[in-house]
Amino acid sequence: MRRTIIATLTAASSALLFAACSSAPEAPQAGADAHQPTATAPGAQPQPQTLGLGRNPTASVDAMPGKNNMLAKRSIYYDYGKFEIKDEYRGIVEAHAKYLRDNPGMKVLIEGNADERGSREFNVGLGQRRSDTLKQALLLSGAKESQMESVSLGEEKPLCTDHAEDCWWKNRRGDIQYTGKY
Repeated sequence: MRRTIIATLTAASSALLFAACSSAPEAPQAGADAHQPTATAPGAQPQPQTLGLGRNPTASVDAMPGKNNMLAKRSIYYDYGKFEIKDEYRGIVEAHAKYLRDNPGMKVLIEGNADERGSREFNVGLGQRRSDTLKQALLLSGAKESQMESVSLGEEKPLCTDHAEDCWWKNRRGDIQYTGKY
């Protein structure tokens, strides 16, 4: 059973990788955090990657507003063993749903993550429930099914590797990755 799950996840991951690699990716900047937009120097104009999607022909992941805007927040954190979205994250979900609604050509990959506690199978299942719940919340807020895909990474993509609660909470999350960022 475990080998079947792992084989299925490996095949699905490979398919996503090949689909994501169908166009030339943007070169990553040294030290850039994949979950936060890249900061620009004060007074400098950002050079966005133009995707030409949706109603806004210059819509770009990199052109999204900075830290003070809800769209800059792309992770939803969960309580231990839970997959319900807390009220404190509703504004973030609604902001991303509105952005997707206003840019129908934009797509997201929703990644469900878990901390290291629990079996691999449990964490993969929990990560999938987290990504599916986040996807459902985006759907209910106006995004379209065709704009989203939800996957589980289980415990395989930790943001923190210490073995304590002040680290584990960072790994219990759902990440919203826009086209061109995954």
